Amino acid sequence: MRPTPTPARFAILVCLAAIFLVGALRAQDQTDRPPWARKTAPSSSAAATTTTTAPPAAPSAAPSPVNPLDIDSEIPAQQQRGKIHVNVQLVSVLASVLDDHNRPAPDLPREAFQIFEEGVEQKLEVFEAETQQPLDLALMIDASLSAHKEIAFEQEAASHFIRQVLRPGDRLSVYAVGEDVNQIAGFSDNVAELQAAVHKMPAGSGTSLYDAIIRASRTLERRGEDRRRVIILVTDAGETTSYADFDAARKAAVQSGALLYTIVVRPVKNESGRNTAGEHALETITDTMGGAMFYPDEIQELDGIFDRINRELRTQYRLGYYPEPRGPANTYRKIEVKVAGNYQVRHRKTYLTGPQ
Repeated sequence: MRPTPTPARFAILVCLAAIFLVGALRAQDQTDRPPWARKTAPSSSAAATTTTTAPPAAPSAAPSPVNPLDIDSEIPAQQQRGKIHVNVQLVSVLASVLDDHNRPAPDLPREAFQIFEEGVEQKLEVFEAETQQPLDLALMIDASLSAHKEIAFEQEAASHFIRQVLRPGDRLSVYAVGEDVNQIAGFSDNVAELQAAVHKMPAGSGTSLYDAIIRASRTLERRGEDRRRVIILVTDAGETTSYADFDAARKAAVQSGALLYTIVVRPVKNESGRNTAGEHALETITDTMGGAMFYPDEIQELDGIFDRINRELRTQYRLGYYPEPRGPANTYRKIEVKVAGNYQVRHRKTYLTGPQ
C-alpha cells in the first residue's frame, strides 16, 4: 500500500513543482527574447513584498535625429514645459511721401508719422528716413508692345532707367510678358547685359498680366527679407491669356510685400477701344501694393516717369511695428500711414498674417 501523503509533505511537493515551473519559464523568457525584453530577477526585498510579476518593459524608442535648425529640439523636455511659442512678425512698410507739387518729401522726422492696423495705432519700432536697403527689381515689359512703332523709344527709356536706378548691392531682372512670362535676363547688376536684354524683347501674341504679377511676386519673395522688392510693369493693360485670375494675382502680390509701379502705354486713346477692365484691375493691385500708376499721353513722357520712379525709390521711408493686437492667422490686415502736414503718402494697404 502506497502511504498517504501528509499535508506537510503535500505542501512541499507543490512548492517544488512551482519552483521548477517558474525556473523553466524564466529560462525560456531569457533565451528567446532580446536583451531589452528580458526580465530582471527581483531583489529579495521586492520578492518579499509582492507576489505578482511586472509585465515586460516596452522597447525604448530610438532617439530622433536633431534638426540643427530646430533650437527647441536641443532643449530638454523638462525645460520646455510651460514654454509659450510666439511667432511675432515685424510688419515693415515702405512709404513714399509727396508734397503738394507731387515731389518726394525727404527729411521728415519720426514724429510726423503715425501708423495704424485695423484702425488701432501701433508703436513705431523701426524708422528710417531714407532707407538704405538694397533693391531687387523685376522689370516686366509687355511683349505685345514690340509691335508698336514706338518700341525703340520704350527700349531706350528702359535702358536709361536701368543705368540710373542700379546702385551697389541692387539687382534687376528683365521679363518679357506675352502669352507666357519669360525671364530674359536674370537678377544682375550688369548694366550692359540688362540693357541688351531689353533691346532683344521678343514679340508676343498675348498678354498674361496676372501670371506676370504672380511670377514676379513669388520670385521676389524668395530674394530675402532685408531687401526692397519692386515690380515695374510696362504694358498696354490688355489682359488676354493668363491662367491665373485677379484674386490669385492680388494675393501673391500682398504676400510678397513688393511695390508695383505700372506704366500703361495706351496705343488707343479712346476708352471705347481699350481694355479698361485690365486697367482697373491693375489700378486696384497697384494701390494695394503701395506703388503708383502712370498714364503717359505721349511716349516721350516715359523717360520722365522712369526718372520719377527712381527718385521715389531713393527717398522712401521705412516704418516697422509689431502688431498689437495680433490678427488671426492667415487673414488680411488693413494698414494706414498718416503724415502730419500737407502731404500725400503711398504705402501698401494690407498684409497677410502668417501661421501662428
